[in-house]
Amino acid sequence: MNVEEKIAGEIVLSETPNETLKKWREEFSISKSELAREMNVSLSMISDYETGRRQSPGVNTIRKFVSAMVRIETKHGGTILRRYRSGVPYEALIDIRDYDRDINLKTIVNKIKGVSVSEAPMDRYVRGYTIVNGVKAILSFSYSEYSLLYGWSSQRVIFFTDVKMGRSPMIAIRVHPLKPAAVVYVKADRVDELAIKLSEVENIPLITTEMDTDEISRLISNIK
Repeated sequence: MNVEEKIAGEIVLSETPNETLKKWREEFSISKSELAREMNVSLSMISDYETGRRQSPGVNTIRKFVSAMVRIETKHGGTILRRYRSGVPYEALIDIRDYDRDINLKTIVNKIKGVSVSEAPMDRYVRGYTIVNGVKAILSFSYSEYSLLYGWSSQRVIFFTDVKMGRSPMIAIRVHPLKPAAVVYVKADRVDELAIKLSEVENIPLITTEMDTDEISRLISNIK
């Protein structure tokens, strides 16, 4: 089931479709006026559906709602759509993207003002990136779900946020057969010596950055 079918099905089957419709609009951070413009309908129509003043929309109208929201989200960069389509547990995933060509790791590191904290060589190329909440990933991912972090290729940078010492992410990478091209800790409290040692044993560059995740996504999502 794709994202569009999931959203439409949830609205259709909901006992309160007006509230579910509003929930998904807010999930995509779309204003009522923006949705109305995309659908070429009045703002009051959107408001009436969401408040329940207007009879619940039929299937065809719901499809139009969903299609409009997906088009808007795509224009906004498609980050939320990528999260849902990845199959990774949504509560832990912040962003995921695959590139259509090889990107030099140093290009990404320069974009995010990254600092290498290990001796693993940086001279390599990547085909995508994944940004996850480190704590939630460790707590919620099953062993098999870690594979989903790699998208279409393991040659990618995995960013971990909410890192305290940095041991757990590198231990998880150590025991899993798939290995990323590089690991980045976002605003880590500090980087433990064990994490650095594991990155060098696995020959995986370990990098830190003080940049916000939203800015990271913006800068590396469409590298030219």
